[in-house]
Amino acid sequence: MISSMTGFGRFEKNDGNSKITAELRSVNHKYLDVSIKMPRKFNAFETRIRNLLKDYATRGKIDIYISYENLGKSQETIRYNRELAGEYFSYYQQIKDEFDIPGDISVTLVAKSPDVITIEEAPVDEDELWSEICPVLEGAFSAFRESRIKEGEALKKDILLKLDEMNGHASFIEERMPDIISAFKAKLTERLADFLENNSIDEGRIAAEVTIYADKIAIDEELVRLKTHIKHMRDSLDKNGDIGRNLDFIAQEMNRESNTILSKSNDIEITNRGIELKTCIEKIREQVQNIE
Repeated sequence: MISSMTGFGRFEKNDGNSKITAELRSVNHKYLDVSIKMPRKFNAFETRIRNLLKDYATRGKIDIYISYENLGKSQETIRYNRELAGEYFSYYQQIKDEFDIPGDISVTLVAKSPDVITIEEAPVDEDELWSEICPVLEGAFSAFRESRIKEGEALKKDILLKLDEMNGHASFIEERMPDIISAFKAKLTERLADFLENNSIDEGRIAAEVTIYADKIAIDEELVRLKTHIKHMRDSLDKNGDIGRNLDFIAQEMNRESNTILSKSNDIEITNRGIELKTCIEKIREQVQNIE
């Protein structure tokens, strides 16, 4: 199944001790561009998170948001630096004596001095923490992938409808070409008859002119290639994996053939169909830009 590069996924785990939430969203991009916003304590897992994501996405600009809330016993501890407190007290006493400052040196003053009392997080077991985060990430990534597949199927359906429309336009042009040549031959014969009046018309000359004209406006090769590209795109849409770049290339080739058809056209009906072809192709190109 094909995937869109636009997607959203979210998963939350709350076991009473902690609450972990992972959320990600993406838009189209030529390559895989990942941005991760998470608590500092998770920074060591950035490489693991990026590697895990590769199992779920290959292209797109993806933003990942991870939040963590501790609901159980605090993992923070208070540290008291007795040696540093003694140094502060000694210097405060020295300043008091040198400048003859009245009053006592308070406990509050010493306690508020930098780094005397600090709050530190308890050491964390990385493997244990990863075992908590990983299932949450996998849940969010799975939901993300499902949303992309759902969007991709909608894109596929729309592209197939446009390919059907293109086939209809190409078939009309193909069926119209003999009528154009016949009309040219009839018009040429009529003009020569008026010009020559009672003189005989050289059928060989008319045939030669018709042949030159038919060769000038011939678009058989372009129509064959266009239909081949349409089939190729249909076949590609049934494949799995990273097909977006391939579809974009096919759309460019289809656009090239439609341009040639329009440049050779001198018939209003074919011109109109050629314009409709280009319109379909442009819409397809817009769609395939979002396919992974």
